[in-house]
This record gives sequence, C-alpha cells and structure tokens, in this order.
Amino acid sequence: MFPIARSELIQLFRNRAVLVTMLVIPVASSAMYIYLHESVPAVSAALGLGGIAAVLMFLAMALGLYTTAVTTLASRRQNLFLKRLRSTAAGDAGILSGLLLPVTAITLVQVAVVLTVLAVVGGGPADVPLLVAAVLATAVMMLGLGLATAGLTNSPEHAQVTTLPVMVGTLAVAGWVGFTGTEELGLLKRLLPGGSAAELVVNAWTGGASLGDSLLLLAPTLAWVVVAVALAARMFRWEPRR
Repeated sequence: MFPIARSELIQLFRNRAVLVTMLVIPVASSAMYIYLHESVPAVSAALGLGGIAAVLMFLAMALGLYTTAVTTLASRRQNLFLKRLRSTAAGDAGILSGLLLPVTAITLVQVAVVLTVLAVVGGGPADVPLLVAAVLATAVMMLGLGLATAGLTNSPEHAQVTTLPVMVGTLAVAGWVGFTGTEELGLLKRLLPGGSAAELVVNAWTGGASLGDSLLLLAPTLAWVVVAVALAARMFRWEPRR
C-alpha cells in the first residue's frame, strides 16, 4: 500500500489541474470566508462561526478529496494502471487505499489548517473531539461517494461531469444546514448527504447540543457510507469500459 501511496503522491504534485482543484480553490474560498468574517461583521454575525466552519470543511472535502479521488481512479483505470496493479501481490483494498491515501492525508491537513485559522480569528470550537469525529466521518463518506462515482466515470475529463451532482449537492446541503439550522425541515436536512455532518460541525463549534444528540448525527453520515460502498462494490470497474 505505501509504495503505491508514495508513487501516487508524486503524480499528484506533477498534475497542475489536480493541484488547482485540490489546493488552490478550497484555500482561496476559505480565505474569502475568513476575510468576510474579519472585514464584514454583519456577514459574520449572520452566518455564524459554526456555519462557516461547516462550509469550509465541505469545500475542502468536495473540491479536494471527492473530485480528486474520482479523477485519480478514472485516470489510473484509463491508462491501465489499475489493471497492472491487480497483477501484483497487492490486494484490491491495498491498491485503493494506496491510491487514495495521499489525497486523503492532504485534505485532512488542509481542513485542519483552515479550521485552525478560523478558530484563531474568530474563536475556537467548544468540542474539539466532536469536531474531529465530524471531519473523519465526512472524509469517509466522501471517499465512499468517490469510489461509487468513479464506477460511472470513463475518463478524467468525464469526471468533470460525473462529480458535479455530489459536489454541488453536498456543498448546497452543508450551506443550507450551516446557515439556516435544522429548526425547519430538520429531518430532511439531516437525511441528505452532508446534512447531519454539517450540523455536527456546527454543534461542535458552538456547543449548542448535548453530546448524545450530536453523536446520533453520525448515524445518517455512516448510513451514506454504507450506501456509497455498496454502490462502489457494484459499479466500480478495474478496466476501461468497452
């Protein structure tokens, strides 16, 4: 797994398009939100730090982790790298883990840095362990959705289309929950992908809910992980579609 991960990390830093998607866009978007918080107090007060934190996390997860995972798997399938890896001693789980480990690690570091900056300029979260649980659960969910989407993606270029529904959808749901709360249409918001994770981030930042109630929000996110993994097992292909 680790030799595959090391090789993939080198490839990531050679691909300018992936670097822009994975690093520049989320960081620039995060800087914009932080600037608004510092320079436009009315906007900051209306959005709330918890809502901003949820959106920042999903920006990194959707634009960095999810889209890069789909693009990577589609590219490695197209050039038959996945097929060659399966002829080695590495198992399927080890191959996929090696390919996705670099982008996962980079995204988690990116999320940690962005949220740390937000905490410094606006005030830290009330419950750091709960925030860590929310970030990790979201990462697992986005990886599962990435594997499922990769099964429908024929090429890296095709990934620009196939990733749009999940990418836009999770960002929209995270913003909807983060900025409007769950007092209205709460069940719907929590059942949509990203909704419960966004609420968990808000709760972790503001401390506005009990630990038991917050932990229950992990259930919908983990359910989406199960659904995504089941879809990935059914649709993922190791060789190019004919």
